[in-house]
Amino acid sequence: MKDTVFYTKKTLNIKGRILDLEKPVVMGVLNMTPDSFYDGGKHKTDHAIISQVEKILTEGAAIIDVGGYSSRPGAEEVSQTEETKRVEEAITLILKEFPETIISVDTFRSQVAEVAVDHGAAMVNDISGGEADNKMFEVIAKLNVPYILMHMRGTPATMQSMTAYDSLLENILDYFQNKVKRLQSLGVKDIILDPGFGFAKTLNQNYELLKKLKYFNALNLPVLVGLSRKSMIYKTLDITPEAALNGTSILNTIALMNGARILRVHDVQEAKEAVNLYQKVTA
Repeated sequence: MKDTVFYTKKTLNIKGRILDLEKPVVMGVLNMTPDSFYDGGKHKTDHAIISQVEKILTEGAAIIDVGGYSSRPGAEEVSQTEETKRVEEAITLILKEFPETIISVDTFRSQVAEVAVDHGAAMVNDISGGEADNKMFEVIAKLNVPYILMHMRGTPATMQSMTAYDSLLENILDYFQNKVKRLQSLGVKDIILDPGFGFAKTLNQNYELLKKLKYFNALNLPVLVGLSRKSMIYKTLDITPEAALNGTSILNTIALMNGARILRVHDVQEAKEAVNLYQKVTA
C-alpha cells in the first residue's frame, strides 16, 4: 500500500471524558500475575501496587492496563474466578487512591470485562479479538467502553505454531476489517487496533509489521503498539528482557514515526520521553 494520507480518529470517549490522542499517549502495564514474562510477581501487596501505580502516573501515563492472566507462551492457565479476583481487587484499590485514573482491563473473558467495568475500569483490552469468548463483542457494546482489538491466532499456548500467512499485512487487515465491521454494527464507537507484536508472528514478521505499520491507517482507527521488552528485541540483540529497555525505546520511536497513537509499556518515563521528542521533531 502506498503511503497515503488518511484521517485517523484521535479521540476516545472514556465514560464521558474525552481522551485526546492528537499527541500519542502512554499506557502503563500493571500485571497482577505471578508469571508474566518481565514483571510477574512484583506486585503482591497493596503497598506494592499503590507504589507502582503512583510511579506510572507520576511518569505520565494516560492509561493503566491491569491484567490478571499472563499471555506469554507457556503460561499457566488461570481460572476465571482467580482472574476476576485479581483485577477486581487491583482496580478497587487503584481508584480508591487515585480516583481519576483511566483503567483498561486486559482480559479475553467477557465476564471478567463486565466485573472490571462495574468496578471502575473504562476500557477493555482483548488479546484474542473476541475469538476466545463469543460474547465479548456484545458485552463491549452493552458496556459502551473503548475496545482494544488485537490480532492473534490460536491461544498463547499454540500461537507460535500459527505463523504461516498468505500475506501478513493483508491477512491482518482483513481480520481487522471483519471484526471492526461487526463491532460497529453492534454500536461500538471507540475501537483501537493492536497488530499483536509477538502473537502468532515470527521475529522477522514482527519487524515487517513495524516497518509497515502505516498500512493499518486505512481503517482510520488509532493504533496501539505493545513492544515493551519483547522477544523481538532481546532475541535480536542477544540480551535479556531486563536489558531490553533501550531497544524498546528505539522501536517505540519507530512506531510513533509510523503512526502509533498509544504505546503500551512497562517503563513509562522512557516512553513518555520518546513521545515528547517525537512531538518536538514533528511539530
